[in-house]
Amino acid sequence: MSAPLWTPSPVRIAESSMDAFRRAAEVKSGGRLPDSAALHAWSIDQPEVFGRWSGIFRANRRDKGGGVIENGDAMPGARFFPRAKLNFAENLLRRRGESEAIVFRAEDKVERRLSWDDLHSLTSRFQQLFIASGIVAGDRIAAMMPNMPETVAAMLAAAGLGAIWSSCSPDFGEQGVLDRFGQIEPKLFIASDGYFYAGKTIDVSGKIAAVTARLPTVERAIIVPLTNSMGDAGPKAARLDDLLAPFAAGEIRYERLPFSHPLYILFSSGTTGIPKCIVHSAGGTLLQHAKEHRLHAGIGEDDRLFYFTTCGWMMWNWLLSGLAAGATLLLYDGSPFHPDGNVLFDFASAERMTHFGTSAKFIDSARKAGIEPRRTHDLSALRALFSTGSPLSPEGFDWVYAAVKADLHLASISGGTDIVSCFVLGDPTRPVRSGEIQGPGLGMAVDVWDEVGRPVRGEKGELVCTRPFPAMPIGFWNDPGGEKYRAAYFERFPGVWRHGDFAEWTEYGGMVIHGRSDATLNPGGVRIGTAEIYNQVEQLTEIAESLCIGQEFDGDVRIVLFVRLAAGTILDDALRQKIRAKIRSGASPRHVPAKIVAVADIPRTKSGKITELAVRDVVHGRDVKNKEALANPEALDLFRNLAALAD
Repeated sequence: MSAPLWTPSPVRIAESSMDAFRRAAEVKSGGRLPDSAALHAWSIDQPEVFGRWSGIFRANRRDKGGGVIENGDAMPGARFFPRAKLNFAENLLRRRGESEAIVFRAEDKVERRLSWDDLHSLTSRFQQLFIASGIVAGDRIAAMMPNMPETVAAMLAAAGLGAIWSSCSPDFGEQGVLDRFGQIEPKLFIASDGYFYAGKTIDVSGKIAAVTARLPTVERAIIVPLTNSMGDAGPKAARLDDLLAPFAAGEIRYERLPFSHPLYILFSSGTTGIPKCIVHSAGGTLLQHAKEHRLHAGIGEDDRLFYFTTCGWMMWNWLLSGLAAGATLLLYDGSPFHPDGNVLFDFASAERMTHFGTSAKFIDSARKAGIEPRRTHDLSALRALFSTGSPLSPEGFDWVYAAVKADLHLASISGGTDIVSCFVLGDPTRPVRSGEIQGPGLGMAVDVWDEVGRPVRGEKGELVCTRPFPAMPIGFWNDPGGEKYRAAYFERFPGVWRHGDFAEWTEYGGMVIHGRSDATLNPGGVRIGTAEIYNQVEQLTEIAESLCIGQEFDGDVRIVLFVRLAAGTILDDALRQKIRAKIRSGASPRHVPAKIVAVADIPRTKSGKITELAVRDVVHGRDVKNKEALANPEALDLFRNLAALAD
């Protein structure tokens, strides 16, 4: 039996939005729903009641109209709220007044504060600029922007008109930007004049000029000031201050559009080919995020919500929806380790942060750096810490409670760009156990299936969702027949969403994610999740980080472990033996790698995820089709033609 790391007090449970929703659902259903597991079952069994009762149409209830779901047995093909009309931005901009809507920091160079009225004003002026530029519903606006207030306001202005928003961060290479935005043919391009990272000022003017020259549909490039260091950004470029000068703040236009009207285009990582353009609906995104924020995360009015993210990761979209709950958004752009690993905790302490979101990689790096914010920072306002991007190791769980705060809801969450939300996530009414995600999201019929489509318990399998849910993508851009969309999620198990994660239910109703199923190792025909190996190896102080692949060798597949060593460490036979012993005792003999190889760097995507598939391709002499998706593509060369893997 695994003892909980944290158990919410009875008072904390009773005060949670999740428990209030459970009690109200009992009244609505006329039956007992004694715990969150029963509430989840009810949300699956009663989709009409659960969906209608979600409360997302608070800004425009009169347009709710019709039933909740049409063609509800079809996946894909189900339609949610088929006759409803809404506007996404209207639901995010319900609040007015002088209380803070946004607090922004760009490292130690820039700090700004916007009230709700300030955010309305900036959004209004952006929208007038868009209208004057001929933007109408369905047009695409692309942004290569830092996580700053203008990015938020521009997205809201676009959504108010029904335009489709797509963004990436300014550290993307020229080809990476073109691989994404070139597919969606934007009418406007928005970029900052530069950005700050690790104390440096990076000018992107040349990149803006090069990108816009190769995007023929872009009529204008809007340059947002941040660093005030920009050079010539090309003939399409004009500064935001000049463009906004003719427009005084006024009312915001909210076009009432169908629930399924496209809101966002997000992109897959693209490490195995050109990125897929995933189209998300306004209604599905709003409904899903409202549920996750208010119920699963416990975010409410005047809470102060932070997620360390760039505008190229879906967590940015997730963060912005916190406005719909009335929360203040805390935005940070820059390095999380400049000038040292305390900078985000400095922000948390100074701004009385209530909800802190980050990546599992940041938690692991902070743990290895010996950071103990509970001793150095005032985190008394902090109630919840979210982790995603990759599986959070048991050691990461332990570090949070030992080094950050003991009375804290630690919510490891997992979903993805594909659904711009979560399949499994936190629950403020349930205990937190080391290495486990607490449970499935309300309304999400999540399960784990074996290779022939049978539900399994206590063993690893494919993460699936067996019933339609509102946050399913509308489809892929430039996929009019839907063939690519169906092949991506529904080909393996017809009529069932296969997400591509290797997962396992726990005895407590929680879930462990063992990594991507397409990166699953199969030595001797036994399926092994890479996260199981990382959880053991990265406990060792000698190992900074690791990456594992299956190498095709001698008619079978053998496990190869690559390690980036801590400073001053040498990979000798003694350390190899120590690594193997740790994996053997902590996982199993089948997890022990056949080869352990030291490398100077490990390639990652722009959102910080290690790229097992790209490394596997390089090791096998295959081309990596889209290196622009990587933050450090040069690292791939370290894995090419390695003599250590020849025998």
